[in-house]
Amino acid sequence: MKWIDDFLVAAQFLTRFPVPRVRFDPDSLSRAAKFFPVVGLIIGLGASVLQRIAAPHLSHPLVALLVLTFLVLITSGLHEDGLADTADGFGGGWNREQVLTILRDSRIGSFGALALVLSVLARFLLLSSLPVNRFTAFIVSAHVLCRWTTLPLSYFLAPARESDGQGARIAQKISPASLLIGTLLSFAIVFYFMRTEFWIPVLVALVITALSGLYYSRRIGGVTGDCFGATNQLTEIAVYFCGVWNL
Repeated sequence: MKWIDDFLVAAQFLTRFPVPRVRFDPDSLSRAAKFFPVVGLIIGLGASVLQRIAAPHLSHPLVALLVLTFLVLITSGLHEDGLADTADGFGGGWNREQVLTILRDSRIGSFGALALVLSVLARFLLLSSLPVNRFTAFIVSAHVLCRWTTLPLSYFLAPARESDGQGARIAQKISPASLLIGTLLSFAIVFYFMRTEFWIPVLVALVITALSGLYYSRRIGGVTGDCFGATNQLTEIAVYFCGVWNL
């Protein structure tokens, strides 16, 4: 079935899950994007199970380190790489051409290294501080919503590069139906886990997506695959912060 293939493409692209290989067509990724939040749900639930197993035996910081390691390994550092490249590009580039040139460079500069350190440190501290009884709700919500951000960014923004890259494969190739389906799935999942507080992480995700989208549009006239990763990371951190703020 087509939707099963789309889900498998999403899982292949975003994770290292051992899923059956399916044919990858030029429009496969744009069709699969509606299932990005579902992949986030699976990742969040996996992290939650790991936390429940380890919590009775380890201190909060060690549990957080274990969960964070799982999250990085299961995604091969995909979004961390995007964050680092974006920080280098926008931090070191003075104009559109310079930013795009740096974004294409696979090497990590000082801005990228600093962004990675701050991201890992922030997530470690926030995961260590999340209330145990709300850990599942916030980690699932974070990983659903951070992957949802790709949908509105790619629907509303043009690719900064027309020729290649993940941005060109998705940007402005998301159908209204995919945007609607992915959004409804995301918000329904968050509502299930967060109940009456679901609007808090949803609002945070909306604000970060809107602000980052406006920034990308102003600086480079569109979006790249690295930009998706950067917004993903910022949203994940922000949702964790909501959990700590509510303590």
